[in-house]
Amino acid sequence: MKKAGTRELLIENVLISDTSDAFVIAEIGHNHQGSVDLCEKFFKSAAKSGATAVKLQKRNNKLLYTKSYFNSPYVGPTSFGETYGLHREFLEFGKQEYKYLQQVAKELNLIFFATAFDFASADFLLELNVPVIKIASGDLRSAPLIAYLGKQDIPLIISTGGSNLQEITRALEDVNPNKIGLLQCTAAYPAEAEEMDLLAIKQFRGIFPNTVIGLSSHDRGIAFPIAAYTLGARIIEKHFTLDRSMKGTDHAFSLEPAGFDKMVRDLKLLKVALGDGHKKIYEKETEPIRKMSKMLVYSGDFTAGTVISLDHFSLKSPCDGLNPQAVDYLINKKLHVDVSTNQIVKLEDFGIEEF
Repeated sequence: MKKAGTRELLIENVLISDTSDAFVIAEIGHNHQGSVDLCEKFFKSAAKSGATAVKLQKRNNKLLYTKSYFNSPYVGPTSFGETYGLHREFLEFGKQEYKYLQQVAKELNLIFFATAFDFASADFLLELNVPVIKIASGDLRSAPLIAYLGKQDIPLIISTGGSNLQEITRALEDVNPNKIGLLQCTAAYPAEAEEMDLLAIKQFRGIFPNTVIGLSSHDRGIAFPIAAYTLGARIIEKHFTLDRSMKGTDHAFSLEPAGFDKMVRDLKLLKVALGDGHKKIYEKETEPIRKMSKMLVYSGDFTAGTVISLDHFSLKSPCDGLNPQAVDYLINKKLHVDVSTNQIVKLEDFGIEEF
């Protein structure tokens, strides 16, 4: 049984915890433009870039939207249909496409899942036995949907864009805190630096001690996910594209493969670079420190019996003798031998073996 205050979330065969690598999600969403072939290319590229998981978005558009909104005109450079509903329908995959993409992801050793935007889509994903389901920021207040999924034996990843702490706390009442990943998110596309609020990650960690915390990052770069890991985020979700100039609303702020490569690389290096929280001395530091550090030498010629003060010492590099921290111990001691200018100070000069 898991101890209280232990953050762990098992998604398929990957255990996410404070000591784990980042669980990196390539959010493909609808960047695939309604093409399974293009989506497969996204999966392959995301796998090559080091993603842990790939994610799509699932909607039952006719049930999700009001009739007037479904039929509202939607004409523009990013439109795939004359109305908003037809635009969404063009981008939607069915069961056959999802099953095929599940197999593609499996062969690429990727975890494949999707966001459920409605009850029908939730059931669709549950029937496919996806290993985790995402709750989008817009559904953080959809208490019935969250409660329904909270009763299923499946982990949830919940984004928190556009919500306050009271609403987040209310949403988590309907789920097992040990079965979710809670993502700091700003629902702006893209989000600017002053809108990221990365320190909310620390706030979440303090308030929800049993919950894995992460970041859904809608910024244009890779620095903020790296900073988020340092603050304790262990799930990183980032929009992914093959080309930012492709048709669609999300491509412009998505990472291309080269950027995604660098982000994953830096996240892995950062985990190692953070260390174990204890200061250490490494063998490879020894020679550089010897060369740069200073030792105590005598500032002049002094005879035995001289009572030593700070003025009797100089500091010289490299450090092949006593380091200057010995000064406080040697002041007011008497020399037992004669010494000369620039001679290296030794404990035996004072009849001392060690201190």
